[in-house]
Amino acid sequence: MNLPTNHGEPENGDLIESLPPADVPPEVSDAVRTIIRWAGDDPDREGLLDTPRRVARAWREYARGYEEDPAQHLSRTFEEVGGYDEIVVLKDIPFQSHCEHHMAPIIGTASIAYLPRDKVVGISKLARVLHGFARRLQVQERLTAQVADCIWDHLQPKGVAVIIEASHACMTARGVNTPGVMMTTIRMMGTFREDERSRREVLALIGC
Repeated sequence: MNLPTNHGEPENGDLIESLPPADVPPEVSDAVRTIIRWAGDDPDREGLLDTPRRVARAWREYARGYEEDPAQHLSRTFEEVGGYDEIVVLKDIPFQSHCEHHMAPIIGTASIAYLPRDKVVGISKLARVLHGFARRLQVQERLTAQVADCIWDHLQPKGVAVIIEASHACMTARGVNTPGVMMTTIRMMGTFREDERSRREVLALIGC
């Protein structure tokens, strides 16, 4: 199924519409109507008539990370940093993803740190890497690893640390129905993994 792919995120961060109304494929709308009917409601009642189109458009936005390569945000780096060679930390970046098991929301924050070797990247690019991977069907463990690995591979720093804390609606709104529970995942690479002192320092800076 070939669908338009002009639903990225402009450089200024303003979101653009994901999909024109006429371009929602009938089979997608029909699938949403089937779910509504199976759940026990009437997809033909007034309040639900436009829901299949809205859901389709929403999911093209939720999953627009499939249409980008997060690594591209790390392609422009800077070497003139006045000799700076300490840890760079971006804390508490909000993100939203969806669980690949139930397609339920994952909502949380991520903290990203790296120890530069000979170049740095604009701090907004770290958030864009996170969002590029988060806007896909995910599990938190893989999301954490993907963000860390991407920074490690493309910036080649001395160390990388990624810590994600998130709430999973598949646990809070269904199943065990336990709201208020946060899941924490951590990936350390390079010096943050190998050197205990560096690990403690980065954890303290992030606030763990």
